[in-house]
Amino acid sequence: MQTSELVVSSRANARVKQLRAAFQGHARLSGGMVAIEGDHLLEEALRSGMVLKSVFVSEQRAVPGIVPRGVEVLRLTEEVFGSVVETQSPQGVAALMVPPVRTLADVFEGSGAALILITVGLQDPGNLGTLVRSAEAFGASGVLTTPGTVSAWNQKALRASVGSVFRVPVVGVTAGEVAELKGRGVRLIAAVGADDFGVVAAQEMDFTAACAVMIGNEGSGLAAEWMEMCDARVTIPCPGPVESLNAAVAGSLLLYEASRQRSG
Repeated sequence: MQTSELVVSSRANARVKQLRAAFQGHARLSGGMVAIEGDHLLEEALRSGMVLKSVFVSEQRAVPGIVPRGVEVLRLTEEVFGSVVETQSPQGVAALMVPPVRTLADVFEGSGAALILITVGLQDPGNLGTLVRSAEAFGASGVLTTPGTVSAWNQKALRASVGSVFRVPVVGVTAGEVAELKGRGVRLIAAVGADDFGVVAAQEMDFTAACAVMIGNEGSGLAAEWMEMCDARVTIPCPGPVESLNAAVAGSLLLYEASRQRSG
């Protein structure tokens, strides 16, 4: 087990400031690092092959035995540790990690027909994290995020993904790159409301060929420019008196239906 003799008691410590910047999403000030907190995310990160830069533990707890030898370990006073992390009841362990660099090539790396989720202007980090988790659960090839979508490394998104973001390729793309997916034989499918013109119920849509499901902004849905490039429109029939489903719920249900069809 690693130990650190020095207990950092200053909020102005360089590493503490770097960790704080990472938690706040300041890429430049954090040196491009991503912050993670808690035993579970630490375990998931290491299990997924992520590279740790530094590990921080509060003064009263032991250094987790899973921390690899050679990784810098800093012990912080309870007050300093609590001032940096964002959760109400911190577990006493956090880390700086090197985020993986993903590209479209990673999304098309696997064999078989690609199943891609595209989030268009999704702003709720909890929704994005949940969708990344569902993408892994239902065998999606990857998640593409368009400009205006919250970062998958946002703390709430990271926690909502429960570690799936370490393994699922999440790639930022432009509208042009989404349109170019057609050249790869990918069918673009827009998730819309049931009253839209030409809409097909989820169970009647063919998800077995290479396809990308597009989920729009929580409030405004998919803008005209995105709808125009789509090949089909799909909806989830709801017998109950609701106008629409939460973006994460809708995307998860469509991924499940795609997985069901493909397994059949």
